[in-house]
Amino acid sequence: MKELIDHIKKNEQTYIEELIEFLKIQSISAMPEHNDDMKKCAQFVSDKLKQAGLSRVEIFTTEGHPLVYGEWLGAPGKPTVLVYGHYDVQPVDPIELWENPPFEPVIKGRKIFARGATDDKGQLFMHVKSVEAYFKKYGSLPLNIKFLLEGEEEVGSINIEPFIKSHTDLLKCDTVLISDTSLYEKGVPTLTYALRGLSYMEIEVTGPNRDLHSGSFGGAVANPINVLSEIISKLHDKKGKITIPEFYKDVAVLTKAEKENIKRLHFSETKFAKDLGVAELQGEAGFNTLERIWARPTLDCNGIIGGFTGKGAKTVIPSKATAKISMRLVPNQEPNKIAKLFTKYIKSIAPKSVKVKVSFLHGGSPCMIPLTDKATISATKAMEKAFNKKIVYMREGGSIPIVNTFVKSLKASAVLMGLGLDSENLHSPNEHFDLNHFQLGIISSALFIDEYSK
Repeated sequence: MKELIDHIKKNEQTYIEELIEFLKIQSISAMPEHNDDMKKCAQFVSDKLKQAGLSRVEIFTTEGHPLVYGEWLGAPGKPTVLVYGHYDVQPVDPIELWENPPFEPVIKGRKIFARGATDDKGQLFMHVKSVEAYFKKYGSLPLNIKFLLEGEEEVGSINIEPFIKSHTDLLKCDTVLISDTSLYEKGVPTLTYALRGLSYMEIEVTGPNRDLHSGSFGGAVANPINVLSEIISKLHDKKGKITIPEFYKDVAVLTKAEKENIKRLHFSETKFAKDLGVAELQGEAGFNTLERIWARPTLDCNGIIGGFTGKGAKTVIPSKATAKISMRLVPNQEPNKIAKLFTKYIKSIAPKSVKVKVSFLHGGSPCMIPLTDKATISATKAMEKAFNKKIVYMREGGSIPIVNTFVKSLKASAVLMGLGLDSENLHSPNEHFDLNHFQLGIISSALFIDEYSK
């Protein structure tokens, strides 16, 4: 493997130059005016997979943006790895906060700045280059490889799920390798082994049949904003616990080993609060911050709409008020079940003076990956060799619903080998990616191929 790693290090500048070309493409999936850029980006990825040495590469059209598939199945009897990633990126607003144009990549020190640098073009590209390095050096791979790269992750992965379910034979594999998560800290090899799920709700409170003058009608009818605020205030008790009956019934508790792992991370709550610019942290009593983020379910109001919100004053009692509520779920909690419990509780605490409509907008199941899985063990060995450090394991507070789709539909394991950092401004202005992690990611990917083939 030394020859292969030396080859990767020797070609670092070439890889960076190709990544720059990748990052120049304005593949913003949410904006129809960039549909041609999405096609251009899919073609770019397709060309790079062919260049890497894959024997079959195909662009699949969908009702939305294209899916790019590639394969090399020249290792009969050996395991098959499916690499997933996404080539679409977030919109760039607010553009005025960017120090450099978001699609004109700039390197400062050992960081490359551009939209999509860390989420997910840089991380996706690591695996393309590791496969290419194998073919350049040895002419083949020690296992079988497949790629499925989508252009709709930033808009909900609408079309990839039915594609996976209708192409299980094409995508059949032993494990799915995904790099769309983060390292715990800079230079620290990390594997994510659990993701929270999501149940996203909307509450609509309707009072009078029209907006009313607050002087003529105030005190005589219920104000939907006031009622909605009262409802939201009743969703947590004074200890930060969610008050929905049976909400915690299926929650999987942290094992002793997991708690010990969290202690070994030496997480600083003081630094965390300082970085966020808050005087103190808040959450469910009896748990530390990492436990709250990684292993406890949460409920948050994501937005409230209602009444007059323009400049100046308008004395109005609105006819309607709406709130968006997200609940992050942990292993064993089921999104549809939680949505029903939420709906039942909201309607039970709403006064008769208003009409309440509760809608389940979307959801995703939580995911737990056994640390004893062969693919996870192989990834552990690979990253420890690449970084020359002991690996750490972490849960992720966010959700990647497609992971469960892969696991359940393909009956495969999953490896979440993230090389980004939470501090790299993904989804924000001045997004960037550490080029040291980019190189270490290529090496980790190559070593994973070697380890898992055994």
